[in-house]
Amino acid sequence: MIRLRFAFAVLCVAALPSAHGFAGPLPHPTQAAAPAATQLEALAGEYTNPDDPDTPLSFYVQNGKLFVETDQLVPTELKRVSDLEFSLPEAKTTDRFTLDSSGRGATFVPSSHETVYRRTGEPVHHIFHDYQRTEAMIPMRDGVKLHVVILKPADIAGPLPFLIQRTPYGVDRTNRASFSRGSRELARAGYIYVAEDIRGRWKSEGEFVMSRPMADHRDPKAVDESTDTYDTVAWLLTNVSGNNGRAGVVGVSYPGFLAMAAGIDPHPAVKAISPQAPMIDVWMGDDFFHNGAFRQTYGYDYVIGLESSKESTEVDYGKDKDGKPRDGYDYFLERGSFQEDVKKSGAKMLPTWKLFIDHPAYDPVWSSRGVEHHLNTVAVPTLTVGGYYDQEDMFGPQIEYSTLEPHDTNRENFLVLGPWRHGYWVSSSRHLGNLDYGEPIGTEFREQIEAKFFAHYLKDAPGSNASGFDLEDTASFQTGSNTWKRYAHFPPKESQPTSLHLQGDGKLGWTDPTAQARTSYVSDPANPIPYRHRPIQVTYSQGSQWFEWLTEDQRFVADRKDLAVWKLPVLKKDLIVTGEVIADIFASTTGTDNDMVVKLIDEYPNDDSVADAKMRGYQLMTNEEIFRGRYLEGFDKPTPLRAGSVHEYKFSLHDVDHVFKAGHTVMVEVQSTWFPLYDRNPQTFVPNIMTAKPEDYKPATVTIYSDAEHDSTLQVPLMNACDHIDCF
Repeated sequence: MIRLRFAFAVLCVAALPSAHGFAGPLPHPTQAAAPAATQLEALAGEYTNPDDPDTPLSFYVQNGKLFVETDQLVPTELKRVSDLEFSLPEAKTTDRFTLDSSGRGATFVPSSHETVYRRTGEPVHHIFHDYQRTEAMIPMRDGVKLHVVILKPADIAGPLPFLIQRTPYGVDRTNRASFSRGSRELARAGYIYVAEDIRGRWKSEGEFVMSRPMADHRDPKAVDESTDTYDTVAWLLTNVSGNNGRAGVVGVSYPGFLAMAAGIDPHPAVKAISPQAPMIDVWMGDDFFHNGAFRQTYGYDYVIGLESSKESTEVDYGKDKDGKPRDGYDYFLERGSFQEDVKKSGAKMLPTWKLFIDHPAYDPVWSSRGVEHHLNTVAVPTLTVGGYYDQEDMFGPQIEYSTLEPHDTNRENFLVLGPWRHGYWVSSSRHLGNLDYGEPIGTEFREQIEAKFFAHYLKDAPGSNASGFDLEDTASFQTGSNTWKRYAHFPPKESQPTSLHLQGDGKLGWTDPTAQARTSYVSDPANPIPYRHRPIQVTYSQGSQWFEWLTEDQRFVADRKDLAVWKLPVLKKDLIVTGEVIADIFASTTGTDNDMVVKLIDEYPNDDSVADAKMRGYQLMTNEEIFRGRYLEGFDKPTPLRAGSVHEYKFSLHDVDHVFKAGHTVMVEVQSTWFPLYDRNPQTFVPNIMTAKPEDYKPATVTIYSDAEHDSTLQVPLMNACDHIDCF
C-alpha cells in the first residue's frame, strides 16, 4: 500500500467522512413503504454527524437519481440497492436511511461504521469547477521525460496561476474529484493544477533515488528535484495557454521535500511554495533515523512500498498460529538485526536498505540528503506547515523554518504548527485519536492561511487585512487552551527556557539539586518497551494504529520496571510552555552503548473534573525523542561508551505550544528501548548495529544522576513563571 503521506491522498478513503460514534436515542424506523423513484425527495437533505458537525453530507435528487456531495466530495450518483439502501459506485457495502413517522428521511447510517448522521436541514450545494484533464510528458535538461496530469478550469475566465504538486506516489488518478477531495479550498479558488510523477516513478522516465541529494547547480548538466521543478515550470509556461506567468508549489511529506526543493535556486516564475511536513533530513530526525537511532519498522515497510517497483507494493508480516495478522513486535524481535530483516524478507536487496546497512552513521551519503544544508536564503515566500503529533516528519518543518529564519530579510518565511498527525490538516475533524479540540482546526488553517497565502502571492489578492493574507510569521494552535496563537517569531520572545530538574524519589523541581540522587532501571533488549499498544500492524495496512500513536495514553507502560518516572506536584495554576524542549540528561550504563528516550507527559486528573471520561488519568505525551549513545562524540563517528562512566545526553524534544492545566501533573519518563519503531540497541558496542549478532544483545543497568555536578534537567520554554507558592 502506498504511503498515505501527501495531502491529496490522506482523504482518499471512503468518500464519506470518518466517525466518532453517536449519543442519544435514534428515531424509530418506520415500516412504511419505502419511496419509489419519484419519492426520493423524501430522503433529500443535509445529514450531520453530531460528533463532527463540520462535515455534513448533502443528498438531493437530480434526473430521478439520488446524489450525494460534501464540501470535498463532488456530486456523486448513488447506486440504489433497495428502497432505503444505497451505495457509492463500485462499493461493495451499502448505506441505509431511516424514516420518521411522516415518511421523511431522519437518519443516514454508513455501513463502514456505526455513526448515525441526523437530518439537519435542506441539502447544500458547493462550488466545483469544471476541470478539464490532459496529460503530457515534459522533457528535462538531460532528456528524461516526466509525466504530468494537468487540470485546467474551463469555467473561469482570465489567466490563472499554476499550482504544482510533484510526487512519487502516482498521479494517474488525478482528476477533478481527487483535487477537490485533497484540497477543497484551493480547488474552489481556481488554479491550473499540475501533478507530476518524479523521476523513475510510475509513468516518468529515469531512475528513482530516495531523497535525491541536491546537485551543484553551477553544473548545467546536473539534475536533482530542484532542476526538475525548474524545467517543469519552464515547459508549462510555454506550452499551457491561459496562465498568468506565476507558479506555486505545494506538497505534504515526500512532496513537501519536493516543494522545498522548488525554492532552492527556483525558476523566476515560482512565487510561493508551501512545504508541508517536509522530509528535510531523513537521518537526523525525519523518516529513517532520529539522532542515530534507526526506525526499524518504518525503514523496512516504506522502502518495500516505494522501491520494489515503479508503482506501489503491499507489505505483509504474515500470519500467526491462529491465522491472524502477525504482530510486528514479534515479527521484528524474532529476526533481530535489520540485516536479518532483509535476509528473511524474501525480497531483493533494495537500494535504500543497502544504504541503511552500509551507512548507519551520518556520513556524506546522508548529509548530502540533508536539505537544511542548502537553506541559505528565502528565495520565494515559504509557508511551512507541521504537526505537533506528526508520527513521520515532525522534525522537518521545524528545522526548515528555524534554518531559513536568520535569512528572512523580507519577512516571507512563515510557519504554521498544529496538533495534527502527519498531513491531517486536510481533515475537517475536531478530533485526533481521543483528543477533542472543539473546532475544525484543519479547516481554519486551509481557509484562513493556506488559501490566502497562495491567493496573495499568485493572484495579487489583498494582504494585511481581514480578507487577505495577514500572517506575520507564525500561527500555532495551542493545545490545552485549544486556541490559535499568532507570534512574531517562534519561539516568541516571551518564552523563557527554564530548568526542570529530575530529582530523587521520582520528583521534579524548579530548584537546583541540593543532594545527590540516582535513579536506575535495567534495560533488556530481549524484552523491549513497545512504542504503542500491541498488536503492531504493518505501517500502512488497513486498521493500522500507526497514524495516531503519539496521542496514545502512556499508562499502557506504567507497570514496566525498565523505565523511570518523575512528577511535579499537581498544578494549582496553568503552566504554559511554548518553544523548544531540550533534554539534558546525565546517565551511565553498565554496557558500552545505549539509547536514551525522554518523554514529557501531561497527566490528566483521574476524577470527574475531566468531563470526558476516557481522558481521566490520561497520560498524554507533549514531547518525546530518542538519542543513540554511540553518537555522543559526533553523528559521523560512532564511539563506544565507557561502562560506568557518566555521560551527558543533550538533545531536542522539539517544539511545543501547550498549556498544562491546573489540576494536571507534569511527568517526565526515561527509558532505553522503544520497539519496534526503533531497532534495539545491543547495549554492547558493535561497529554496525545493522549487522549485530544475537549474542551482542545484553541487558544493562542505566542510572540517571541528579546532583550539583550532574544535574539532569529538561529545559522547558515557560511563558509564565512557576514556583512552589504559585503553582503547588
